[in-house]
Amino acid sequence: MSTAELQAEIRRRSGRNKALQRRYEKLSAKMEALRKEIAASGGAVVGGGGRATNELSLVDSLKKVLTGKTLGVSQAADAVLATGYMTTSPNFRTIVNQTFIKHRNKFKKVSRGRYTAV
Repeated sequence: MSTAELQAEIRRRSGRNKALQRRYEKLSAKMEALRKEIAASGGAVVGGGGRATNELSLVDSLKKVLTGKTLGVSQAADAVLATGYMTTSPNFRTIVNQTFIKHRNKFKKVSRGRYTAV
């Protein structure tokens, strides 16, 4: 490709990007108008699934669960979920294990795969 062809392609994509941005802004305005209309009629807009919000972070929840106990990774994950901790992770056990490894100052490895709070 020549330099002129590359510059023409850049201009074409830039124009396409601007057109898409305008279209996005128009659709966003329409959605906002619909939200207001639904709210005015007493309804509620159901949003998409968002991130779970928890009172305590995973580290704090694990520390609370492990204080005075020694648990395996799966047991700790189940115990945290039993306290009401919400997650959408399909691999929550792995997240718990990564948390133990990352926060060595807060969790002590007692034996292979078993941890306690420091």
